[in-house]
Amino acid sequence: MLILSAQPKVYRPRRPGGAAAAGESEHEPVMVAEVLANLNRSRPAVVVDGTVGGGGHADAILRALPEDTAYLALDADRRALARAKRRLAGYGDRVVFKHASFRDVARVAAPFAGRVTDCLFDLGVSSDQLRAGRGFSFADEDAFDMRFDDAGEGVGAAEVVNTFSASALADVFFEFGEEPRARAIARAVVARRARAPFRGAADFAAVVASVRGVRRGRVHAATRALQALRIFVNDELGALAQGLPQAWSLLAPGGRLLVLAYHSLEDRAVKLFFRERARAGEADVLTPKPVRPTAVEVAANSRSRSAHLRVAARVRYV
Repeated sequence: MLILSAQPKVYRPRRPGGAAAAGESEHEPVMVAEVLANLNRSRPAVVVDGTVGGGGHADAILRALPEDTAYLALDADRRALARAKRRLAGYGDRVVFKHASFRDVARVAAPFAGRVTDCLFDLGVSSDQLRAGRGFSFADEDAFDMRFDDAGEGVGAAEVVNTFSASALADVFFEFGEEPRARAIARAVVARRARAPFRGAADFAAVVASVRGVRRGRVHAATRALQALRIFVNDELGALAQGLPQAWSLLAPGGRLLVLAYHSLEDRAVKLFFRERARAGEADVLTPKPVRPTAVEVAANSRSRSAHLRVAARVRYV
């Protein structure tokens, strides 16, 4: 294992608004201090990061843990993985990168099965993806794909809104976005595409806003509908349902599973999974209520405002 330095390291996030170098991540990791405070910290440390993204949490964790820590970094987004590789290059062979969804974490992390001390899932979409011109942002006029792995299988968001029936669209908006105006939005989408197909997320967002009314406060009128499309095309809830038990199976006794969720559907799934493991006598739920970001963090990084951190420790095998 590569030993980098005997000097202690302190995590210093990039200054808010600071420009990243070309090709580097501009995403500010959420609730870093809270994640660090909830790590197991037993040795030898083996950490599995199911959503490494731009590498912000990974950088902080690697700085905080001993230098013999093994770190397995996964991401379904090839571009995110490339950014993480650049950011974490200085850690050498302490970090192993894998292009994979956390829904396959048991297979990818099989060499570490039963030895994982900490596993982190940071769910949702990153600032890098919002800026990538792939349809994740309301401002994308000529892109509407929204798949994390846009070279992978499945259908993109444009195909969904341009081909699904009004009934099917309403189901997507309601089930995955909890959108109360799902049927009205679906009808408006079908009427609009009869004149011209949707090309970009901005076009779609404008149609949704025409149904829901003008934006109020910080939340865009199309947030729920756009979120629903992203969750649907990436099967995010299905991936979470598969990934949570797989991650749990990898943990050593005392190992911790940390999950950062950003909307109620994700958070509810994590809460119920931890509750089931606790009832089975396998888990000590360390966060009876989710940990929330501080007011200071929300003021500095508004994207953190919806974050919920839940943590459970594996107490025994059954």
